[in-house]
Amino acid sequence: MGRLLALSLLGIALALLGERLLALRNRLKASREVESVDLPNCHLIKGIEAGAEDIDILPNGLAFFSVGLKCPGLHSFAPDKPGGILMMDLNEEDPRALELRVSRGFNLASFNPHGISTFIDSDDTVYLFVVNHPEFKNTVEIFKFEEEENSLLHLKTIKHELLPSVNDIIAVGPEHFYATNDHYFSDPFLKYLETYLNLHWTNVVYYSPNEVKVVAEGFDSANGINISPDKKYIYVADILAHEIHVLEKHPNMNLTQLKVLKLDTLVDNLSIDPSSGDVLVGCHPNGQKLFVYDPKNPPSSEVLRIQNILSEKPTVTTVYANNGSVLQGSSVASVYDKKLLIGTLYHRALYCEL
Repeated sequence: MGRLLALSLLGIALALLGERLLALRNRLKASREVESVDLPNCHLIKGIEAGAEDIDILPNGLAFFSVGLKCPGLHSFAPDKPGGILMMDLNEEDPRALELRVSRGFNLASFNPHGISTFIDSDDTVYLFVVNHPEFKNTVEIFKFEEEENSLLHLKTIKHELLPSVNDIIAVGPEHFYATNDHYFSDPFLKYLETYLNLHWTNVVYYSPNEVKVVAEGFDSANGINISPDKKYIYVADILAHEIHVLEKHPNMNLTQLKVLKLDTLVDNLSIDPSSGDVLVGCHPNGQKLFVYDPKNPPSSEVLRIQNILSEKPTVTTVYANNGSVLQGSSVASVYDKKLLIGTLYHRALYCEL
C-alpha cells in the first residue's frame, strides 16, 4: 500500500512538472519563427556590441542608451566589461554613439544598467533614472544630465524592499517614478522557480521620497513601462503573458486597470512616438532562443507599432522583423523625427531612417 501511494504521488508530481514545462514553452513561444520585415535605410550602430537594452529620447533629439546588461544565466558578448550610458544626437547628419562620463564617487566597475527613463523639470533640468544591478542587486540611480560636458552627475541611489527585482522605470518627477518588478523574489533560484510555476506575483511600484507602494499586481512578469503623452495612463508590458496592460493613473498615483491588449509575441520595452502617441514595442518572437543562446540559431527580433491603444480595436503592425542574421533579441524601439533606433538585450543596435 505504501509503495502504491509513493508511486501515485510520484506520478502526480511528474505530471505536474510536465504540464508546467509545456506551459513554459508556450509562454516562451518556443516554436515560433518570424518572417523578415526589412527597412531600407538601416545600419548597425558603431560602438554597441553587447546590447542596448533600453533607449530613451529627449524632445530635443538626444538619445540615451543603456548598454552592457548582464544577468545570471543570460548570454553576454562582453561578460567582463562594465555597463554604461551612451548618447547619440539624432539631429546630426551622421550621428554617433558616445559614452557619457559619470561623476567621481560612483562605482562604475559594478555599473549594470537595465531600464532607463528621463524627466525634465520645470527649470529644464534633465534627470536620468537608471535601473542598476550592481553585483546582481537592485537599485535605482538618479543622475543629472549635464549637456555641455556630456556627463552625468550622480545624485542618489535608491534601494527599497518593494523593489526586489526591478526591470524598467518611468520617471514622473525629480525623485518620483513607477517601476516594474519582473520577479517577486530576488534570489536567482527562487526566480527560476517562480517563473517555472507561473505564480503571477510580479507588480508595479510607485516610489516617491514620502511614499512607496504597490499600485498594480498579478502580472506573470512585468517588464517595460511607459506613460501616455497626456500623462493619464500607464502602459505595462507583461512579457511572458504576451500582453500590454493599460492602467489609469489617479491623483494619488494609484493605478486601475482599464484594458489588456493580447499579442502573439514576448513584449519587452515600450516607447511612445511623440508625434502620434503610438506605442512602439521591442519584442522577442521566440523567448527560448533568447535565454538558451545558440550562435547557429540565434534569437530573432521584432518591432511592433500600436496605434490607438485606448480604442476598442487598436491597430497593430510589424515595423521590423529579423531572424537574427542582423539583429538578435530586440528589446526596445524608439523613434524621433523619422529616425528609428532598435536596441537589443545583449547584441547590437540598429539605426534606421524611415
